[in-house]
Amino acid sequence: MLDHVFTDAIGALREALVSAMLERQAFEERFQADVLLGDLTWETSYGLPGEGLPPRVRADITLDWPTWAQSAYRSWFIGEDFDEGPHIEVEIVVRIQRLASEPDLRAVLSVLPETSLQIGDERPERSSPTVEIVYDRDLEHPQYALEISYDGSMSSASRR
Repeated sequence: MLDHVFTDAIGALREALVSAMLERQAFEERFQADVLLGDLTWETSYGLPGEGLPPRVRADITLDWPTWAQSAYRSWFIGEDFDEGPHIEVEIVVRIQRLASEPDLRAVLSVLPETSLQIGDERPERSSPTVEIVYDRDLEHPQYALEISYDGSMSSASRR
Protein backbone atom coordinates (compact mmCIF):
# COMPACT_ATOMS: atom_id res chain seq x y z
CA MET A 1 0.00 0.00 0.00
CA LEU A 2 1.22 3.49 -0.84
CA ASP A 3 2.04 5.30 2.38
CA HIS A 4 0.35 8.68 2.77
CA VAL A 5 3.59 10.46 3.76
CA PHE A 6 4.85 10.66 0.18
CA THR A 7 1.48 11.76 -1.22
CA ASP A 8 1.21 14.35 1.58
CA ALA A 9 4.61 15.76 0.56
CA ILE A 10 3.43 15.93 -3.07
CA GLY A 11 0.22 17.68 -2.04
CA ALA A 12 2.07 20.23 0.09
CA LEU A 13 4.48 20.99 -2.74
CA ARG A 14 1.64 21.38 -5.26
CA GLU A 15 -0.16 23.75 -2.89
CA ALA A 16 2.98 25.85 -2.42
CA LEU A 17 3.57 26.11 -6.18
CA VAL A 18 -0.04 27.08 -6.88
CA SER A 19 0.05 29.61 -4.02
CA ALA A 20 3.14 31.13 -5.67
CA MET A 21 0.94 31.57 -8.78
CA LEU A 22 3.14 29.34 -10.91
CA GLU A 23 1.62 27.48 -13.85
CA ARG A 24 1.79 23.68 -14.01
CA GLN A 25 2.99 22.46 -17.39
CA ALA A 26 0.41 20.22 -19.06
CA PHE A 27 1.38 16.56 -19.32
CA GLU A 28 4.62 17.19 -17.41
CA GLU A 29 3.64 15.38 -14.21
CA ARG A 30 4.69 11.79 -13.59
CA PHE A 31 4.33 9.40 -10.67
CA GLN A 32 6.54 6.33 -11.00
CA ALA A 33 7.10 3.23 -8.90
CA ASP A 34 10.13 1.04 -9.46
CA VAL A 35 8.54 -2.40 -9.44
CA LEU A 36 11.82 -4.21 -8.72
CA LEU A 37 13.25 -1.91 -6.03
CA GLY A 38 10.15 -0.22 -4.63
CA ASP A 39 11.42 3.37 -4.98
CA LEU A 40 8.71 6.00 -5.58
CA THR A 41 9.34 9.07 -7.76
CA TRP A 42 7.17 12.08 -8.56
CA GLU A 43 8.20 14.63 -11.19
CA THR A 44 6.51 17.84 -12.25
CA SER A 45 7.27 21.09 -14.06
CA TYR A 46 6.03 24.60 -13.33
CA GLY A 47 6.63 27.83 -15.21
CA LEU A 48 5.84 31.48 -14.99
CA PRO A 49 2.26 32.24 -16.09
CA GLY A 50 1.72 33.43 -19.66
CA GLU A 51 5.17 32.36 -20.87
CA GLY A 52 3.89 30.07 -23.64
CA LEU A 53 5.18 26.61 -24.49
CA PRO A 54 7.83 25.94 -23.58
CA PRO A 55 8.04 28.67 -20.95
CA ARG A 56 11.21 30.75 -20.80
CA VAL A 57 11.56 30.11 -17.06
CA ARG A 58 10.70 26.66 -15.78
CA ALA A 59 11.28 24.67 -12.60
CA ASP A 60 11.50 20.89 -12.91
CA ILE A 61 10.93 19.27 -9.52
CA THR A 62 11.61 15.67 -8.56
CA LEU A 63 10.75 13.99 -5.26
CA ASP A 64 12.21 10.51 -4.70
CA TRP A 65 11.33 8.22 -1.81
CA PRO A 66 13.74 5.26 -1.88
CA THR A 67 12.71 1.91 -0.44
CA TRP A 68 15.21 2.12 2.44
CA ALA A 69 13.74 5.50 3.47
CA GLN A 70 10.23 4.03 3.37
CA SER A 71 11.42 1.24 5.69
CA ALA A 72 13.11 3.76 8.00
CA TYR A 73 9.87 5.75 8.14
CA ARG A 74 7.87 2.66 9.08
CA SER A 75 10.43 1.76 11.78
CA TRP A 76 10.29 5.30 13.17
CA PHE A 77 6.47 5.30 13.06
CA ILE A 78 6.11 2.10 15.08
CA GLY A 79 8.87 3.06 17.51
CA GLU A 80 11.67 0.77 16.33
CA ASP A 81 15.32 1.79 16.03
CA PHE A 82 16.74 2.73 12.63
CA ASP A 83 20.20 3.50 11.29
CA GLU A 84 19.42 6.51 9.12
CA GLY A 85 16.35 8.71 9.43
CA PRO A 86 13.65 8.63 6.77
CA HIS A 87 13.78 11.31 4.12
CA ILE A 88 12.52 12.24 0.68
CA GLU A 89 15.18 13.32 -1.80
CA VAL A 90 14.47 16.61 -3.59
CA GLU A 91 15.87 18.01 -6.82
CA ILE A 92 14.80 21.38 -8.21
CA VAL A 93 16.16 22.32 -11.62
CA VAL A 94 15.71 25.96 -12.66
CA ARG A 95 15.80 26.29 -16.45
CA ILE A 96 15.95 29.63 -18.26
CA GLN A 97 15.58 29.01 -22.00
CA ARG A 98 14.90 30.54 -25.40
CA LEU A 99 17.56 33.20 -24.75
CA ALA A 100 18.84 35.17 -27.78
CA SER A 101 22.41 35.46 -26.45
CA GLU A 102 24.69 33.58 -24.12
CA PRO A 103 23.68 34.33 -20.52
CA ASP A 104 25.96 36.23 -18.17
CA LEU A 105 26.54 33.48 -15.61
CA ARG A 106 27.90 35.82 -12.95
CA ALA A 107 24.77 37.99 -13.17
CA VAL A 108 22.44 34.99 -12.95
CA LEU A 109 24.33 33.35 -10.08
CA SER A 110 24.41 36.65 -8.18
CA VAL A 111 20.61 36.54 -7.83
CA LEU A 112 20.32 32.81 -7.07
CA PRO A 113 21.20 31.77 -3.51
CA GLU A 114 23.90 29.13 -2.95
CA THR A 115 21.43 27.16 -0.83
CA SER A 116 17.66 27.09 -1.03
CA LEU A 117 15.30 27.69 1.84
CA GLN A 118 15.49 25.07 4.54
CA ILE A 119 13.51 21.91 3.81
CA GLY A 120 13.22 19.79 6.95
CA ASP A 121 16.69 19.57 8.48
CA GLU A 122 18.57 20.47 5.29
CA ARG A 123 19.23 23.35 2.90
CA PRO A 124 19.56 22.01 -0.67
CA GLU A 125 22.72 23.27 -2.36
CA ARG A 126 23.06 24.89 -5.76
CA SER A 127 24.97 23.01 -8.45
CA SER A 128 27.28 24.46 -11.07
CA PRO A 129 25.44 25.99 -14.03
CA THR A 130 25.02 24.29 -17.38
CA VAL A 131 24.66 26.31 -20.59
CA GLU A 132 23.06 24.75 -23.66
CA ILE A 133 23.15 26.06 -27.24
CA VAL A 134 20.48 25.03 -29.75
CA TYR A 135 20.93 25.82 -33.43
CA ASP A 136 18.31 25.84 -36.17
CA ARG A 137 18.75 23.67 -39.28
CA ASP A 138 20.81 26.34 -41.05
CA LEU A 139 23.09 26.68 -38.02
CA GLU A 140 21.99 30.26 -37.60
CA HIS A 141 20.08 32.05 -34.86
CA PRO A 142 21.23 29.98 -31.88
CA GLN A 143 19.11 29.94 -28.76
CA TYR A 144 20.66 29.52 -25.35
CA ALA A 145 19.43 27.85 -22.18
CA LEU A 146 20.77 27.81 -18.65
CA GLU A 147 20.13 25.16 -15.99
CA ILE A 148 20.96 25.26 -12.32
CA SER A 149 19.81 22.63 -9.86
CA TYR A 150 19.36 22.42 -6.11
CA ASP A 151 19.73 18.99 -4.50
CA GLY A 152 18.88 17.96 -0.98
CA SER A 153 16.36 16.03 1.07
CA MET A 154 13.38 16.50 3.34
CA SER A 155 13.67 14.68 6.63
CA SER A 156 11.11 14.64 9.38
CA ALA A 157 12.34 12.24 12.03
CA SER A 158 15.33 12.37 14.32
CA ARG A 159 17.53 9.36 14.80
CA ARG A 160 16.94 7.46 17.99
